[in-house]
Amino acid sequence: MRKLLLIKEIYLEGFRNLGSIMVKHYFKLFSWFCFAMFFVVLYAFIYRILTGFAFQ
Repeated sequence: MRKLLLIKEIYLEGFRNLGSIMVKHYFKLFSWFCFAMFFVVLYAFIYRILTGFAFQ
């Protein structure tokens, strides 16, 4: 039982800061992706307005 607790402590200590770094980078990447997709949609909408697309 003691060895299991030591393994658990080593595992938690080894991955303690890794999670926050991964989450931080994931959200940074996801926010840039969302901004890029928003600008693609905005470009497509403005293009449709300027070319006279009939929205029905």
